[in-house]
Amino acid sequence: MEAFEILLPLAVILLLSKLMGLGAHKCGMPAVLGMLIAGIIIGLLRYIPWAPLQNAFFGEFVTEVLSVMSKIGVVLIMFSAGLGTDLKKLRQTGVASIVITALGVIVPMGFGTLVAFLFLPENSILSDLFYGAILTATSVSVTVAVLKELGKLDSKVGTSIVAAAVIDDVIGIVILSVLTGFSGGSTGGGWDWFNPGAGLVVIKIILFFLAAIAVGVALRKLFDLMERKAPHNRRVPIISLAACFVYAYVAEKLFGVADITGAYLAGILLGGTLSETPYVESKVDEMGYLIFSPIFFAFIGMSNIQYFAEIDLKFLGFGLVFVAAGLLGKLIGCGVGAKICKFSLRDSFRVGIGMMVRAEVVLICTEKGVAAGLVDAKIYPFVIVIILLSSILTPILMKSSYRREEKLLSSQTAA
Repeated sequence: MEAFEILLPLAVILLLSKLMGLGAHKCGMPAVLGMLIAGIIIGLLRYIPWAPLQNAFFGEFVTEVLSVMSKIGVVLIMFSAGLGTDLKKLRQTGVASIVITALGVIVPMGFGTLVAFLFLPENSILSDLFYGAILTATSVSVTVAVLKELGKLDSKVGTSIVAAAVIDDVIGIVILSVLTGFSGGSTGGGWDWFNPGAGLVVIKIILFFLAAIAVGVALRKLFDLMERKAPHNRRVPIISLAACFVYAYVAEKLFGVADITGAYLAGILLGGTLSETPYVESKVDEMGYLIFSPIFFAFIGMSNIQYFAEIDLKFLGFGLVFVAAGLLGKLIGCGVGAKICKFSLRDSFRVGIGMMVRAEVVLICTEKGVAAGLVDAKIYPFVIVIILLSSILTPILMKSSYRREEKLLSSQTAA
């Protein structure tokens, strides 16, 4: 097939993703959801029995190119997330954010693992754990937008949610790295701590983080020097991207750690205190969300539309309980964590609701699980449902909570 054949599907994906993303944003939901819906709409073309249409959007060449571009999109998303990770936020809330995050990871992961264990008895323990790990992801972009609109972003609740989300991302990526590492280091699909291969996986993961941090320190010094000599020069984001891709490649190729872990760690190491971080982040986001990220989200929808029709009664039951586990796990875990840290009952509820939102990270975790053979691809529709429900419920419940409080205060003042 000629190379130009990829241009038509690219044009359709980018245009429809933009339109649906704008529509989702106007409805108070993340643009990611609109991009997913765009992919599902394009995926429905699969059921139109017209050969030219099938070749244009689902031919082998087109699928392969879109797959490669979507993988680049994942790496850029995680690199940008790392650049935007503000570790200083952790000092503002101290122990509270750590407790909230710890329970916000343990509870949903425990719920997800238990649901998989009960409904999918044929799975290995490692597979059950990966289903649980999918539910640890948090994406608070919707929550931040709501809190900003209400003027509560700098409140105790707001700073706790943002800080907890930072730690949540780091812990989630580490868990993902460990599980994907064991998927290659174990035998027979099980998890054997006494298997020499499993021990090697742990050693390789530790070595990767040590090597990545050491190289990152040297890179920061190089960037400091470049910033002083030529601030806001395009060579800075170019070299940053090169570092991101090298980290991602080395992580997967040499250490058996997920490539997105390498990209995320590169972002953290090159972000933070560097004065050029906002400039680099803006350039990465510009490139990523201009072409690669929409392709990733749309490709997820295009590739997995068929699983909606393939869900049997048993998996439907599992999927619905899995969705409930995902929503309640964060609400209960983070809410209880906040209550332990002496938040009021109302504020504890707000923290739980704020941490409940899922978006791109949960899709990336799912994609990695499917690629590793640990997760059934039929879970995609239910992951999309989690994103949809959490994105709708969070703004409604958060705004309702603050409005009730304002009405109560105003009535007390009037009295």
